[in-house]
Amino acid sequence: MSAIIIENGLVHYEAIGRGAPLIFLHGWLGSWRYWVPAMDDLSDRYRTYALDLWGFGDSDRQRGGYSLSAYVTLLQQFMEEMAIGRAPLVGHALGGVVALRMAAEMPERVEQVMAVSTPLVGSALARPLASFSDNNGEVATRILGRRQIAAYPEVQMEAGKTDAAAVVSSVRAVLGEDLRRDLDELRMPVLLVYGKNDSLIYPPEGKWLKWVEENVRIILLEGARHFPMLEEMNKFNRLLRQFLEFKDDLDALELKEEWRRRMR
Repeated sequence: MSAIIIENGLVHYEAIGRGAPLIFLHGWLGSWRYWVPAMDDLSDRYRTYALDLWGFGDSDRQRGGYSLSAYVTLLQQFMEEMAIGRAPLVGHALGGVVALRMAAEMPERVEQVMAVSTPLVGSALARPLASFSDNNGEVATRILGRRQIAAYPEVQMEAGKTDAAAVVSSVRAVLGEDLRRDLDELRMPVLLVYGKNDSLIYPPEGKWLKWVEENVRIILLEGARHFPMLEEMNKFNRLLRQFLEFKDDLDALELKEEWRRRMR
């Protein structure tokens, strides 16, 4: 276990591999752990980092630190502590929101963004997340249900550590956001990835997609739900590797039949 102190709090992270830095950010259900297959797959070329945000995994609980701006600041300070000047970001759900906000506020620090199962507007949050309240019980089980959570041992292993207040506060923040405005201003490559059968996050509407800039692409993985990195592991890892390799040439991603569909 690796950890650093930021703003008098302990921040847990793990790092695998050698090479250029690449940062993974988890979502509302889980921690750094479900990124391990992707981190392992890319460790031949990248020094991969995955950190636990405040209130998740083995990082400290920080009452008052669960806003989107606080998470962006945490990411910025983590990069400074790791001596990472600029890096691609891969974020899932809440982590995708944080990655996109970081790219909008500090574009000089972000090379590319892959946002997975990420709500661009508040209405993209399905009822299990949008109506989540701070009650007793394990967060992931209450949101996904016992049968679904049992299918994700990487998530289940860490879910009990989650501070429900972190989920409540960050979900409420996202309900008031419209990240489409941020995307309009971004100039770095952005890839939005969704599972076709996700019951927690809805993909962007087709009407909006007609107007997005050429640096933004969206891909739907047909066999995935909320955790494409686990449910379509090989496809996801190949897609991520291609995205990092092609950078600005996002149309080249369509050469892979496995991606099935680009929503445009």
